[in-house]
Amino acid sequence: MPQSPYFTPTDYVMILPIIMLTLFALGILLFDLLAPEWKRLNAFVALAGLLFAATGITGLPKIGLFRGTPGIYNHVEVLRLHRLPPQFALSGSMIIDALTVYFWALFLAAAAISILISMRYLDEEHEHHGEYYALILFALIGMMCMAAGVDIVLIFIGLELMAISTYILVGFLRSNRRSNEASLKYFLLGAFSSGIFAYGLSLFYGLTGSTNLIEIRSIIGRQVEVSGHPGPVVTLALLTTATGLLFKIAAIPFHQWAPDAYEGAPTSITAFMSVAVKAAAWAMLLRVLVIGLGPLANVWAPVIIFVAIAPMTGANLAALTQTNLKRLLAYSSIAHVGYMLLGLVALTSRDAFLDALKGILLYLLVYTFMNLGAFAVVTSLRHRNVIGDEIDDIAGLYARAPVEAGLMLIFLLSLAGIPPLAGFYGKYYIFLSLIESQHYVLAGLGVAYSVFGLYYYLKIANAVFMRAPLDNEKLPVSFGMRIALAITGVATLGIGIYPEPFMRMVSWSIGLG
Repeated sequence: MPQSPYFTPTDYVMILPIIMLTLFALGILLFDLLAPEWKRLNAFVALAGLLFAATGITGLPKIGLFRGTPGIYNHVEVLRLHRLPPQFALSGSMIIDALTVYFWALFLAAAAISILISMRYLDEEHEHHGEYYALILFALIGMMCMAAGVDIVLIFIGLELMAISTYILVGFLRSNRRSNEASLKYFLLGAFSSGIFAYGLSLFYGLTGSTNLIEIRSIIGRQVEVSGHPGPVVTLALLTTATGLLFKIAAIPFHQWAPDAYEGAPTSITAFMSVAVKAAAWAMLLRVLVIGLGPLANVWAPVIIFVAIAPMTGANLAALTQTNLKRLLAYSSIAHVGYMLLGLVALTSRDAFLDALKGILLYLLVYTFMNLGAFAVVTSLRHRNVIGDEIDDIAGLYARAPVEAGLMLIFLLSLAGIPPLAGFYGKYYIFLSLIESQHYVLAGLGVAYSVFGLYYYLKIANAVFMRAPLDNEKLPVSFGMRIALAITGVATLGIGIYPEPFMRMVSWSIGLG
């Protein structure tokens, strides 16, 4: 692995998307200071920043970064996928491979849709400030470091940059006590979990003398091979590290922050957190557990089985009693974490590894669009004195906005995994990998909970189509919101009806295409 102590031109090209986002985030703060009356232009500047970053990402494969250089797949036995060997940047602390590009593109898409649904919403809340968009871009920079990091120091810095930005965004409605309370709870629990995560990483550094995940894997693997089992300190380091990771993806019993944060945050930020923050946490989890701590899979796999069943059970039960749309979708999000964790269990099997990894990556892709679409509809309910986050607020939506009501039904059915919508394929590959790895009971539980979850999604659909509206006024839907709904609706339908291009994209991200 190359370890140049200098910042090379290749390093510059590889981190160009991060540089672009940093410049645009700082530019938004400056523009907001110099032209405070042009608040809406900040959103377009942020979208331009995402476009420039996307241009930088699409240019990476064209300059040959994925050809001819031995990389992480050569060091990790379970990931011997030689077609797209990656490159290292920043003295080996960052890896730019196809998986990195996949996650970076996913983050940018989620951020762009979130910004589109934010513009009119912030006007309604009288909180249209430039720092809102700057914080989204700063959070994206942290996510990119989490997805690309193979050094635990860089991963932790990225995690904290993302976390601090989202703490502020959750409490962005400064005059709203719910928003302030949610931000404080999220901050306190997030800081606590980050401390546990940092403690676990520090133990691995003490045990191996390295902060590089590849070297940690190699040293820990040799120690386990010699002794036949991990020592007590290694086990403690693994459990504390896993606790921090599972908190970030909101898996039960580390989920306490999610319902309150989702309910109290601005709805557009709830949408952003539910997909982009979660995808970044999954990218970090895959890097740390599968790549760095792969030799300890026999230890963490049983823990993941328990933590996978708990979210599916607890979150599905809790969702049944919710009357607040954002809390209901928060518990739905926790339940979906359980399904994806089932894929992580299957990852420990050689026979099911590829299908499990494809299932997790495809699940994150489809979840991004269908969940953002559902939250976009909820965000559109906010107008005048209507908060718009109760089930009563969405009652009779079909009479007020038939297109939005139809899209909401599509998003809800997709979240439930009903074919031929996008959500079906994410679950299909997860369950297929469980069968291939002979986890038949887990596959049966996953299918049963999917059917169980259909009930509370149909409860929302019943309110949309069968109940009388409390307000007969036509729902005002902004142009940006229409674009966001069109993108998410087309993606949810398109992936379900014609999944082949998206499966090729997922296969490319793991080096198979």
